[in-house]
Amino acid sequence: MNIHEYQAKALLRDYGAPVSDGRVVLRAEEAKTAAGQLDGPVWVVKAQIHAGGRGKGHFKEADAGEKGGVRVTRSVEEAAEEAARMLGRTLVTKQTGPSGKQVNRVYIEDGANIAREFYLALLVDRQTSRISFVCSTEGGMDIEEVAATAPEKILSFSVDPATGYQGFHGRRIAFSLGLEGRQVKQCVALMGTLYRLFNDKDCEMLEINPLILTEEGELRCLDAKMGFDGNAIWRHPDIAALRDETEEDPKELEASKFDLNYIALDGEIGCMVNGAGLAMATMDIIKLYGSSPANFLDVGGGATREKVTEAFKIITSDPHVKGILVNIFGGIMRCDVIAEGVVEAVKEVGLKVPLVVRLEGTNVEKGKQIINDSGLNVIAADDLADAAEKIVKAVKG
Repeated sequence: MNIHEYQAKALLRDYGAPVSDGRVVLRAEEAKTAAGQLDGPVWVVKAQIHAGGRGKGHFKEADAGEKGGVRVTRSVEEAAEEAARMLGRTLVTKQTGPSGKQVNRVYIEDGANIAREFYLALLVDRQTSRISFVCSTEGGMDIEEVAATAPEKILSFSVDPATGYQGFHGRRIAFSLGLEGRQVKQCVALMGTLYRLFNDKDCEMLEINPLILTEEGELRCLDAKMGFDGNAIWRHPDIAALRDETEEDPKELEASKFDLNYIALDGEIGCMVNGAGLAMATMDIIKLYGSSPANFLDVGGGATREKVTEAFKIITSDPHVKGILVNIFGGIMRCDVIAEGVVEAVKEVGLKVPLVVRLEGTNVEKGKQIINDSGLNVIAADDLADAAEKIVKAVKG
């Protein structure tokens, strides 16, 4: 689960991390009052969407020369005007894709006298199963280019959970960033604060880009992006309350209500599979045979007929889907349950695209019989390669 920048900064502030004062604005008429509550003399207006690259982004149908989703203003009135100009429009960045995301809220905060910009992140290292720090002297909007062209400028190391965060971790970061004197002490304390927040709230990612050194010699978190482990949200009702459903794909949101693991993709073949590994293999083999998957969908090992029906509805609700591949290997999951769900869903929502079904495992003969007796126009497949070849051929037709 992701949250907005202003929400992340509120959490940082609660933990004592240095952030600028700011106000969130949901309606244009609130902007002038919100900006007036800040000291200035510089006000920064930031579009709030769940995507990075806002500063280099652009609004759809933007005026010539119009700036992106982060704008520096010099008066309360100008800040209010820029906030009103952003609200309700669609911001396109590298991370949103060409469709962009609608800006439903903006954040107005005090500007900062920036002397230097750094990059800092904490994340879960899947190779070591530990929390890792990532930092660089090259902070700001070009960090992706730095990672691609000058990876030696990025320092990354993990923290042993047996010892937890220690002062030498913070000093290592401070020295790599070229900090001196009391700035080193600030860095050690700040890294400890971020590590504690990361652990306490079951974060998956905490990115500060940029972390700045002000002209007064103070470290400050100028931007913040946080993501949380969805499987641990039940332990954090305060974090769950921050969820913004308007930022989520409607199909993914609907799938979550039925405990389905669904991720929307840009392809043309809808997939319904049981098991994450088999789902990944199914997507790979679709690519191998010349097409692309429209989604990742794992119905799980204990899916009911109702879940399967809802999964099928979600797949068919995607207008980009030109064909559907159901690939089930029945272990805990029974093939007859999948077959019943597919038949029920097709009868309810109709079938306007080719459907290939590959069943194997528990009650496979019973499942095949259910589909054969349904009278549906279903293409049967014997194995995974056969299924992928048939659905791609049907779609390319």
